[in-house]
Amino acid sequence: MQAAHPGRISSVLALVSRASFSTTTTSSSSSSFSSSFLHGRSIRHAVASRMQRLVVPVSSQQQRAFSAQNQSCDKHHSNRLGGNINGDVLSSNSTINSHLSGTTHQGKDTKDLNGQSASKPGLEAGPLDGVRVLDLTRVLGGAEIIKIENPKGGDDTRAWGPPFAKNIDPSNPSHESAYFLGVNRNKKSITVNIRSPEGRQLIHDLVKKVDVLVENYVPGKLEKMGLGYEELSKLNPRLIYTSITGYGQTGPYRTKPGYDVMIEAEAGLMYITGEEDGTPVKVGVAVTDLTTGLYAHGAVMAALLARHRTGRGQHIDCSLLDSQVVTLANIASSYLIAGQEAKRMGTSHPSIVPYQVLPTSDSHIMIGAGNDGQFRILCSVLGLESLCETPAYKTNKDRVRNRKELIAILTERLKTKPNAEWLKALEGRGIPFAPINNIAQTFEHPQVIARGLVQEVEHPMAGKIKLTGPAVKYSETKPSIRSPPPLLGQHTDEILRDVLGYDERKISHLKEAKAV
Repeated sequence: MQAAHPGRISSVLALVSRASFSTTTTSSSSSSFSSSFLHGRSIRHAVASRMQRLVVPVSSQQQRAFSAQNQSCDKHHSNRLGGNINGDVLSSNSTINSHLSGTTHQGKDTKDLNGQSASKPGLEAGPLDGVRVLDLTRVLGGAEIIKIENPKGGDDTRAWGPPFAKNIDPSNPSHESAYFLGVNRNKKSITVNIRSPEGRQLIHDLVKKVDVLVENYVPGKLEKMGLGYEELSKLNPRLIYTSITGYGQTGPYRTKPGYDVMIEAEAGLMYITGEEDGTPVKVGVAVTDLTTGLYAHGAVMAALLARHRTGRGQHIDCSLLDSQVVTLANIASSYLIAGQEAKRMGTSHPSIVPYQVLPTSDSHIMIGAGNDGQFRILCSVLGLESLCETPAYKTNKDRVRNRKELIAILTERLKTKPNAEWLKALEGRGIPFAPINNIAQTFEHPQVIARGLVQEVEHPMAGKIKLTGPAVKYSETKPSIRSPPPLLGQHTDEILRDVLGYDERKISHLKEAKAV
């Protein structure tokens, strides 16, 4: 068996959608899948880095067949991509486009809309160099991303505030929300009315030039507009069509809209989150949205590898419900294997004691003693050495059985000193511990600063803004924030002209027909 020559991937069409990609699927909102798929925030860049080294073995006969097929199917792509499998790697919460936006078209060999180098001089090529994403969402979106927005207001998240970024022009009342700015860097914005015949034709033309389409409409909606998988795959047999919905493409709930917080409630996560005697609570971020984006991101990469072997795309069915049920992890296994129903336990662990947030005299601290040796260290630090030899607390099994009494003893001792003293005493002792940082303290953390997780870009309306940077570091391909989040429709003419090759007369017609 010989290793197949890495196939080309020229573009990704992401999120023909009205629902939030992270996967909140609604009939009136857009998708935050793009955010997970591309930002980070979904699978994750670790998988992408592994895939950089992946070669797919196929026979020489298959290679010849694929080569002929690629020449036929991809002649419209020319040589926009660098013929390396790195081009097939997508990095989804959130969500998918945000991951892609941080890892494509970033290096010295990055191609612009004309197929020419688009990177700033000196930047390394990103792991998704050459990949193009068409993002048709109205809520969250992201490789080189061409973001499709509704001409009437654009992405819903533009208005999700406060907070909003201040406009550097005090006479201009327009402003962008922090929410929108956080997930739309490295994108180009084009406004398209996909409900108009001209707008749908525009999408058809783009589909012929892309590799992946991501959408999160309620099942059946896009089919009615001529934008379903069956129709679009005829235009581009290599198309990977990724559907992100609340409940999936099949089953009795298939047409029901899905929202992150509702799925958290319905799929067990909210039931197990919160204090033992308190009410169920949601997680602080849209974790189900983000998780689904990550699963979708991995599915797209797998489909790209499958296409590398077969030469054909496929339809990917990814849902919030499926993703959340699977990520119940050990909680799901405990129920399926032992019939054990879960319960809320706050920050404590069902099988390890102590392993939870505990109060000090002025704040709180997270402490975990995962084995008997770590418990002995904790007792030494706290000056409670006798507990180690007390039969009720000697082993973890004993401590779990006598959880309430032990936690009371530890709490009483920890409340005698402030956080700073306990943090200093625990440092370097070989036991897991951490302060409970607020968001300001998080971004002031020396390790966060050292890792360069905050980057600054110049926005045309808001001036200098700070954004979180890529979550993963690559030894060879260096992701970066190359451009700020776009203004609504900022790149419409550029994309129609340079990507689709429309002349000025056709562009004027589309504007007169209110299709763009």
